[in-house]
This record gives sequence, structure tokens and C-alpha cells, in this order.
Amino acid sequence: MNITALRDAHERIRPHIHRTPVLTSATFDRETGIEAFFKAEHLQKIGAFKARGALNAILRLEADTAARGVVTHSSGNHGAAVAWAAARRGIPATVVMPHGASRVKVDAVESHGARVVRCAHGEREATAEAEVASTGGTLIHPYEHPDVIAGQGTATIELLEDVGPLDALVVPVGGGGLSSGSAIALAALAPATSLVGAEPARADDAYESLGSGRLVPGRTDPDTIADGLRAGLGPTTFEILRSAGPQIVRVEDADIVEACRFHLLFMKQVVEPSGAVATAALRSIAARMPGARVGVVLSGGNTDLGWL
Repeated sequence: MNITALRDAHERIRPHIHRTPVLTSATFDRETGIEAFFKAEHLQKIGAFKARGALNAILRLEADTAARGVVTHSSGNHGAAVAWAAARRGIPATVVMPHGASRVKVDAVESHGARVVRCAHGEREATAEAEVASTGGTLIHPYEHPDVIAGQGTATIELLEDVGPLDALVVPVGGGGLSSGSAIALAALAPATSLVGAEPARADDAYESLGSGRLVPGRTDPDTIADGLRAGLGPTTFEILRSAGPQIVRVEDADIVEACRFHLLFMKQVVEPSGAVATAALRSIAARMPGARVGVVLSGGNTDLGWL
């Protein structure tokens, strides 16, 4: 996969998505000593960057394949994105969601007309495979899918177009779709920009995988407030990130909550915990890069505010 796939994806999805704004905060810059540019993907369609990848993948399906519908598994945002994209194309969608998924996110999936199938967290992939066999639908994997990765990378293309050169880009890491797409975009458009992956300390398989040079399975049911980042890297995203060599920064749940509070109180933005992980990570490393220009992807804003 290369920048051509990302540019093609951008042209394909551009008419259907928001070109989300880039936000700044004088308070954040003063407190951290850097210049931060927040890509507001929490204001994207369905409230998360996931709309980009899901739409690209679904629009790429041949008509006869699309008519049989699509299937995915998700803790929430990707499921809502697939449901939304399928509705735009007028095809059925089935979303496998783990027990304990946020009610807000389950409601979002159902609001777009998708059928929800519940299962244990560790049974998501097996349940989705069973649904593919039963329905004949096409699996739109949340991150192990080239069209999904290409779509996610379009957020970085827009950010670079809007703010120019950056010293670093900080993105959340769960399954690795966003970070992989970001890595491909940076390699082609801004090779001097460092990629930083932000990960909950309680779901740190990316840190372990990239540190050891071998794919470490994600934890079965990690106990973290960042529910959208509980998935582990897949073989495809692991290989892309291993080649890119990003720094992975682990953050505690308490710091994630404080980042959510900062966005709410000082920037007047509702950012879900998974979306604020990148902000929390940047706070923890800002002292090492005084005066740097840093991009941050606020990946989602779908939350019931329970963290308050």
C-alpha cells in the first residue's frame, strides 16, 4: 500500500465526509511549551475518523458483492461507521459487538439500520466469521483491511495540507488502522515528521509488539476506560508499523480522563476517552520537544460522559 491508495481513497470519500477543522489551544501550548494542532475527527460523520475507512471500503465493493451486505465486529465507532456507510449505499449491515459495549455506541449502530449481534469480547472475530458464512456478506475488518487503512490515512493528508510541516504526529493506537494509514501518509508527504502512537497502559500490546519485534496478541478483555482501543494489532498493521518505527507512549486511565476534562473545560469539545489518549500521551512527552509543532488526531467523540 502506498500514498496513491490514500489519495484515491480521499477522492472517493471526499464528497461524503466532513473536512474536519484543526483546533488549537493557547492554554495547552502555554502549559506544554509546544504548538499543538488538533485534527477534530470527533466532529467527523458518526463522530469518529472511522467513517473514512469504512466508507472507502464499502464504496470499493463491486455491485453484486455489495448487494449481499457487509459484516464487521467493533466495540462501537467502526460498527457505526460501517452501518452508516452501508446505509448510504443501500445495503444491509451486521455488526458484532461485545457485551459491555457503550450503550451510546450500540444505539448509534442501530440508528443507521444495522443488525447488532452481541458476544463476549474475545469471540468477536469468530462470531463475525459465522455471520459472514450465514449472510453471505463481506467482512469489513476494523483495521486488517487495505481499503480501511487507506481511508484512515486521509485524515493525515488533510492535516498536513491545512497546517504544513510538523515535527511530530500523535495518534491513538488500538488495532492500528489509523496509525498505519498515518505512517503511510507521513512516509510519502512528511518523512521528517515523527509518528507517535498513544496507547492505554492497560492495553499495551502495540508497545510490547513493536518493542519485541514480534506480534503480541492483544489482551482478552483489557480493563481500560479507552474502550475503542482494546483491540490488538493485526499482522498487516503490525508490519506497517514495524517498518515505520513509531514511538509508542503508554498512558494511564487517570491521565486519559484528565485529557478528556481538558478538552471539555478549555476547548469546549466533547472527546471520548479513546480519542483523548493522544492528548494524554503528548502531555507526557512534551517536555522532550520544546517549541515543536505537533499534530494530534482526536479520533472520536462518542461517549456518555461517564468518565466525568
